[in-house]
Amino acid sequence: MQAPRRAAVLGSPIAHSLSPVLHRAAYAALGLDTWTYDRFEVDEDGLPAFVAGLDDSWAGLSLTMPLKRAIIPLLDEISDTAASVEAVNTVVLTEDGRRVGDNTDIPGLIAALRERGVEKVESAAVLGAGATASSALAALARICTGPVTAYVRSEARAEEMRGWGERLGVDVRTADWEQAHRASSAPLVIATTPAGATDALAAEVTDAPGTLFDVLYHPWPTPLAAAWSERGGAVLGGLDLLVHQAVLQVEQMTGVVEAPLAAMRDAGEKALAAT
Repeated sequence: MQAPRRAAVLGSPIAHSLSPVLHRAAYAALGLDTWTYDRFEVDEDGLPAFVAGLDDSWAGLSLTMPLKRAIIPLLDEISDTAASVEAVNTVVLTEDGRRVGDNTDIPGLIAALRERGVEKVESAAVLGAGATASSALAALARICTGPVTAYVRSEARAEEMRGWGERLGVDVRTADWEQAHRASSAPLVIATTPAGATDALAAEVTDAPGTLFDVLYHPWPTPLAAAWSERGGAVLGGLDLLVHQAVLQVEQMTGVVEAPLAAMRDAGEKALAAT
């Protein structure tokens, strides 16, 4: 019998996290009967002690807010992808005791778009300027051949997004949030804002818009996503991102070549439907 192996998602608040549903579905589909995946309420102050207490039964950690940057000083190594946005959402604990950090949000976002046939775009728009927006810019650095317009609420946020653009090699142009209704003319729009922030934009979506990737997943659809779909545009939601980034986490933590995407998505959809 295989030795017990542990993984978990850490964050604060954490009760809403779908990560246990997704990872446990993967373990079941893969026959990893000795693997467990839990959630722990951990804030920045409590993170060092939690990490210090991990024994050799632990295979990996998923990190959500507010820990994606706080974890970095506690690691032995981080990937270039994670370093590019100074954010780690995945830690793999190696057999020799090293703690290796990565960011699967960025390739997960790209994989989700690719699944819907979006491989390259000539321009894009980003709604918002938080941590998810920087990951969106890192993904766009790989698939967008032209400018990205970031719609933000303050000059400080605008400066921050332009700085990320310079760092990531993206031609970022900024616009005031009051102009965000213009975003729907872009071939790809990535909405990274909290629930309710884009509701007023729903009435101003153009006919036959391109692709919207709204990173929210509950409640779903958002008014913007619903309006976008009604006008004939393609829509991806937060569950698409969650599943694709979790697929990569499962592969890194367990060593399997291909995590069960369909089983994980089905589990996530059922969990959301039950809420």
